[in-house]
Amino acid sequence: MKGIATVILAAGKGKRMRSKKAKVLHHIAGRPILFYPLEVAMRLSGAIVVVVGHQADSVKELLERNAKIKIVFQDQLLGTGDAVKRTKDALADFDGDILILNGDLPLIRVMTIRDVIRAHRQKGSPVTLVTAIMENPAGYGRISRDRNNRLIKIIEETDASEQEKGIREINAGIYLFRKDILFWALGRIGSDNRQGEYYLTDIIGVISGKGEEINTVSVSDPEEVTGINTRADLARSESIMRRRIADLHMQNGVTIIDPANTSIDHEVKIGIDSIIYPYSRIEGRSSIGEDCIIGPHVRIRDTLIGKGVEIKDASVITGSRIEPGAVIGPFAHIRPGSLIKKGAKIGNFVEVKNSRIGTGSKANHLSYLGDAKIGNEVNIGAGTITCNYDGTKKYETTIGDGVFVGSDTQFIAPVKIGKGSFIGAGSTITEDVPPGSLALSRAQQVNKKGWVKKKRCVE
Repeated sequence: MKGIATVILAAGKGKRMRSKKAKVLHHIAGRPILFYPLEVAMRLSGAIVVVVGHQADSVKELLERNAKIKIVFQDQLLGTGDAVKRTKDALADFDGDILILNGDLPLIRVMTIRDVIRAHRQKGSPVTLVTAIMENPAGYGRISRDRNNRLIKIIEETDASEQEKGIREINAGIYLFRKDILFWALGRIGSDNRQGEYYLTDIIGVISGKGEEINTVSVSDPEEVTGINTRADLARSESIMRRRIADLHMQNGVTIIDPANTSIDHEVKIGIDSIIYPYSRIEGRSSIGEDCIIGPHVRIRDTLIGKGVEIKDASVITGSRIEPGAVIGPFAHIRPGSLIKKGAKIGNFVEVKNSRIGTGSKANHLSYLGDAKIGNEVNIGAGTITCNYDGTKKYETTIGDGVFVGSDTQFIAPVKIGKGSFIGAGSTITEDVPPGSLALSRAQQVNKKGWVKKKRCVE
């Protein structure tokens, strides 16, 4: 929207998280908490300023790829008021309204902020404050009003009396200020409080004392303004976000049998008429085509899955590509760098790593295929292993089209198997096999008649 700049406060330590990393770096639905308010800002405002402090380098690393974002450092964590004050130079050329968001508000919706901006401009107030009615307001600043229901000030919980803690209307940490009055008021707040910090909330009292009316907008869904201060808050927000994501996919034509027990990350794409069974996790930047069947207990991460693929129970797929019509699992493990071509089948307890499995090829049972190029219509017998590592280096196994590999075969890489060859069961292949050949590598079988009876007599 025109004439809006956004300041996102992301400098705090988040002490109650009891973590070695900054609060805004913790993840919800596969991406950092900070990215959610940042996404709102990207869709609504021209200028964006993010204030960083604790673990500033790590937070900055997430942001610096986007040229639209200006980063301001708060080297001493002296409170939210001090943090916003430091953005003055970054916003020197901006003339309009300044939206302030906390970096730990992942559930706020774009449409809600649009409503706040609309109400702010219709009212013509110098400041609009977002509030909510909470059943349990613990942890939030309380809204103090006079007898005429006008907002007087915001009371931080650490400074609230027992009576004031009973107030259920809370400060959501979302503000819209006229630029001139914001920085005027920031110059008039002090740090006379239990924390010894400059509270952004104190400027509400300053502006009210000037005789200006404070506009408030109460959100209809308090869930949206749920902040994250503890690990329990993080878990609750994660659950809410995953419910939202599941609802969106179902609206778009995906069947999710048990949304409460299905986990889909924010960046995931799923085609229509796909079915997701319970206890599956689809993570990262995965993309699933139309008419797929996923689950149950499947985990997919950063993987491209084509149309009509079936991923059977308890399979794990990471950083790979599965082409249309392939069948994976149950209990298969597809590791990074793998390509499973159209119509191929990777069965139970088969592990594939950094390998290409050709069109229509099958590895149905109990095999390891690592650093391999396997052609089309190849049959891999049970217990087959590509021995790709000699303790120092890894080597490639190449198997041509139409090869039949008998059970319990070991390929000692580097080795090439020609098109249309047969590999006898139980073979250890150490040399290249010409096309159309039968390769065998077995010790001669010896049968000693009567040996068992003689052994028992001796014993």
